[in-house]
Amino acid sequence: MRPKTNNFEDLDVWRNAHHFVLAVYKLTKHFPKEELFGLTSQFRRAAVSIPANIVEGYKKRGVKDKLRFYNISESSGEECRYYLILSRDLEYISTEQFETHNSQLVSVLKQLGAYSGAIERNSGLIKNHR
Repeated sequence: MRPKTNNFEDLDVWRNAHHFVLAVYKLTKHFPKEELFGLTSQFRRAAVSIPANIVEGYKKRGVKDKLRFYNISESSGEECRYYLILSRDLEYISTEQFETHNSQLVSVLKQLGAYSGAIERNSGLIKNHR
């Protein structure tokens, strides 16, 4: 069993999501200037939404509230997956950059899913059937 956390910064999933945001900012810094208010802005906003909703959910007292914010975070992650595909197809990023960042994002989403699932199981909202 993992030790109790004192704040959201203790969460591995938050740290990894934050690192993804930093990577997105570096990646989009090189996008064409005409994308500043288009793809660049949308991609960054969706990326920031992942750890931001983890933070917001972390402080919620009700399990259903927590899970709602974690679900929003997962949805923002899926949005970022599309932006990675679009960026690759528009040739704003290389296939190698796509694979690296997509792998990073998939890892965050798996971790978030496991974290949400553990909260759900521990709360008694779902029964663990074997």
